Amino acid sequence: MKKPFPVPVRVTYRCDKCPAFCCTYDEIEVTKRDIERLARHFDMGFREAQEKLTKRRAEDGARILRHKKDKIFDSTCMLLDQEKRRCTVYDARPGVCRKYPDSSRCGYYDFLKFEREQQGDEEMVALT
Repeated sequence: MKKPFPVPVRVTYRCDKCPAFCCTYDEIEVTKRDIERLARHFDMGFREAQEKLTKRRAEDGARILRHKKDKIFDSTCMLLDQEKRRCTVYDARPGVCRKYPDSSRCGYYDFLKFEREQQGDEEMVALT
């Protein structure tokens, strides 16, 4: 029996054209498995990775990725290369990042593309 031919997903966004809006979420929640993956990536123990890369959310104690000051936005995930605007741990990135966006469209990219077209500037970064 032949395997069914996979239906291609038509993606309508380009991460390489975005300033990493998704990395500016205030709270990027990570799981124990995510921390284990990051620990392996950085060749460190679980506890060390947990302390260096995450902090506890006050409301419920969940672990979220730490942030650092950013030159474009207020802050970004500490794992973002702010010059290239790319994830420095892409192969080890947390599950929530792997799943984003969970559709063929990215609202941030749609907004950015619209603003760039309106301004006639392909490099413009919309901050609103």
